[in-house]
Formats: sequence, C-alpha cells, structure tokens
Amino acid sequence: MRSFGFVAAGLIKYRGSHCSAVAGRLGTDMCKEPKTKLLRLYPPTSNGPTVHQETQTDDSEVLSCTVKALKDGHIVAVPTDTIYGLACLAQNSEAVKKIYEVKERNGQKPLAICVGEIQDIYQYCKVKVKEGLLGDLLPGPVTLVFERSGKLNTNLNPFTSLVGVRIPDHAFMRRLCQMCGEPLALTSANISSTTSTVEVHEFQELWSKLAVVVDGGPIGDETRQGSTVIDLSVSGKYKVIRPGCALSATLDVLEHKYGLSENSKEE
Repeated sequence: MRSFGFVAAGLIKYRGSHCSAVAGRLGTDMCKEPKTKLLRLYPPTSNGPTVHQETQTDDSEVLSCTVKALKDGHIVAVPTDTIYGLACLAQNSEAVKKIYEVKERNGQKPLAICVGEIQDIYQYCKVKVKEGLLGDLLPGPVTLVFERSGKLNTNLNPFTSLVGVRIPDHAFMRRLCQMCGEPLALTSANISSTTSTVEVHEFQELWSKLAVVVDGGPIGDETRQGSTVIDLSVSGKYKVIRPGCALSATLDVLEHKYGLSENSKEE
C-alpha cells in the first residue's frame, strides 16, 4: 500500500489563466475560492510543469479540500495505481453529467465507481462471487463488473444494468472514498479516445475545468493500459471486457483458485 504525505502547490485561476498568487497554506477559506487547486503529493517527482512550493501541510488538509470540492459537485483529478483519473460523486447526477462534458465522452460509455473498502461493494452491486475472490483481487489494478443494486444513482449509466467497481491500491484514493462516504465515479484523465495519462502535465488542458488536481508524481504503470476489466455478473463465469495491465494474474485467481470459466457467450 502506498503511503502519502503532501506539499501545497500553487493556485491556477479557474478559467485557465496563470495564477496571480501562491497559496501560503490550505484551509477552509481556500477551499471556498472558485479556483483550480494543484495539490502535490510529497515528495514531488514529476518532470512536468511545476508550481513553486510555499509550505508543507498534512494530508488531512488536502483530503478535506478535495472532499469539499467533490461534495460541492465539482470534478477533481486524482492519481490511482494505474493511470490518472477524473472523479466526481457517483450519486450526484449533475456532477456525472459534468464529467462527461469535461472528457468529451460518449454518453453511452459507462463510468466505473470507486469505493474504499470491499464491504462497500455490496451496497452498490449484487455480488455473485465469494468474498475471498474480491479480497484476492482488490485493492488492485482491476475493475470488477457486477449487476448494480437499487442504491446506485439511476442516472449513472442508465443504459445498462451493470456497473464496474474499483478499489485502487493507492492510499490516497482509498482514504478519499472513505471520507466521502459514498462512491466516486471514476474515469481516465484525458479527452476521450486520446492517450491515458501518467503525469499531471499530460492533461494540463483540462485543469481549468477541474476544482482540484492532485499531483502524485509519475505513475509506475508506463504501459498506460489502465485496469483490467472483468465481468463477474454471471455466476461461475467471467468475461474479459478489457485486458488492461493485470490480465494474467487476474485470470490465474479466477480460474485456478476459484474455478471460474470464461463466458464466451455474445450478448
């Protein structure tokens, strides 16, 4: 599990012009300002554009600021264990609509949800596999697809009865979900159909549309494949939706440890 600490970086004016001032600290008043916040995980190692650091701050302030932005209906950019992502509250229909607009994403392409703990999955999904299987794959670079429960926002992916769920192996992301107390809608931090991003400067054209950008430095998965997506909505079966970065290890767990077989039936 990755540990995390934080350094406060600067402010970027919300509409995308260069900042006129650098934040001395992160606090409640700062969170209220209608500006994009660039918050850098400590230690910063990105090779991309940087903003002058003013002061060190603890993780609770950064998390609180990010949670407030989400609770206020905004979109944030976050690091995960695979690639950078855009996130909003999955239960907020207006925020979900906004994330599609930011990404210029086809409205018929679903968003996954992200939760902090395995037990959270049962609130929003109808799980047909053993809990041990979930524990063997999560947290990790895997998205598991299940039938959605009635508790999940009906305006999230209204065109399908299924939903993908993630628990990234990333301490910041897990704590963020826990503090929000509800699932995040999560998608890659890029314009649709363009290359996935592993450093924040690679999606800098999106910053002005975001309330918070959390810079975790370069992400180790330089393959940029994103998570492995597996449909487990049929009992005893699995279906590979996207190979992603962890296919071999995932199939080993599904087939050899839990005896699942591939569902090759075309829907």
